[in-house]
Amino acid sequence: MPGALDGRIALVTGASGGIGRELALGLASAGAALALGYGNNRHSAEQLAAELESTGSRVVPLGADLSEVRAADELIDLAEEALGPVDVLVANAGIGRIAAYDDVDAALFDETIAVNLRAPFLLARRLLPGMRERGFGRLLFISSVAALTGGIVGPHYAASKAGLHGLTHYLSSRVAGDGVTVNAIAPALIAETGMVLGDPAQLAAHVPVGRTNAYMTNQVVSIDGGIHPR
Repeated sequence: MPGALDGRIALVTGASGGIGRELALGLASAGAALALGYGNNRHSAEQLAAELESTGSRVVPLGADLSEVRAADELIDLAEEALGPVDVLVANAGIGRIAAYDDVDAALFDETIAVNLRAPFLLARRLLPGMRERGFGRLLFISSVAALTGGIVGPHYAASKAGLHGLTHYLSSRVAGDGVTVNAIAPALIAETGMVLGDPAQLAAHVPVGRTNAYMTNQVVSIDGGIHPR
């Protein structure tokens, strides 16, 4: 909704990718100023920043290695120094190297958990006190259908994404009365993202609607103020 986030500051991690980019564009169209977090793809993040700036948005691209413990706090420090207190967090950054369970060693498991689960928690832990004090906050964790089905990437990835669901349920019930909402979305294969590396047409053959975009269907989304967690 245009203007719904006028005056708000949003931090989007993984903003250089397909999902992060689209979410950033949507937040900007609603009036938010944006901190665009990126890992290795600086060029794409800076391109997106330039595109948003050309439409009048306040935006800053910020690099961060979210596998590092200190990165969450450092990223927020930079975002708030440039734009002001963060009101909206979209924790979208994630990694997921495909590996069978017997090929997942401790290092790969730990790195995946660090980026996909620990970093979102550390970002939320840092931001929630300010959000509660101001009486407004929106946290969105980008999960995966792998959290529900196990998926095809591997146990390290599925576990990291399932952990986001537990984190969502725990945090949401504790801050709902302070004007802060916490939610997660769990996409499957999405066209024009790093998820779809092969032929989209072949991949779409495995999806009931026959495509890998504009394909939300057969879902019941509860709008109930958090009464029934899902």
